[in-house]
Amino acid sequence: MQNNKEREEKITASKAEDIMLIRSALAGEQNSYERLMKKYYNLIQSLVYKMIFNKEDVEDLTQEAFIKAFNSLHKFNREFAFSTWLYKIATNNCIDYLRKKKLTTFSIDKEISSEDDDLRFEIPDEEHKPDKRVMNEQRKKIIEQAIDSLPVKYKRVIILRHKEEKDYEEIAEELNIPLGTVKAHLFRARELLNKILKDKIGHY
Repeated sequence: MQNNKEREEKITASKAEDIMLIRSALAGEQNSYERLMKKYYNLIQSLVYKMIFNKEDVEDLTQEAFIKAFNSLHKFNREFAFSTWLYKIATNNCIDYLRKKKLTTFSIDKEISSEDDDLRFEIPDEEHKPDKRVMNEQRKKIIEQAIDSLPVKYKRVIILRHKEEKDYEEIAEELNIPLGTVKAHLFRARELLNKILKDKIGHY
């Protein structure tokens, strides 16, 4: 009985702490965002790993979940637990990732082949629209310009991660910086890109 009471008290205290941090974060206190992220990072990382089974992308998807949550923090309903809301965002982010990844296994311009045990098929492009290619090119150009506008330390980690597709350890070794710094720089770079691109193309 005592254990249940202690557990309830801990949950109540944790919720109260979350509300306090959310309020101060919305008021512009950057440290509160960092505290929320530190509090739930391992929890969300574990959830992401269980959903995608791909160690290479776990860090990226975990960071993306926090960025999406922080950008929508003003929409959070304080009657519910922040952890539950964060879980939902992270879960939806993983589902989107898996859906997109599944779609890329069906190529419209390559022959049937097997790559990394992932079978690819050639299917007709029934939804081809001339303006779609132009729109994709414009979107790509806007993203390139946004990356170029980043401070050098953030720009280089984004390029190494997303253009050269290096993993976190390789980036840390190439730039001769701690792994933790790589993660922090990538998070900040994505956060900045999200803000830059938000009004231009809807989402990154």
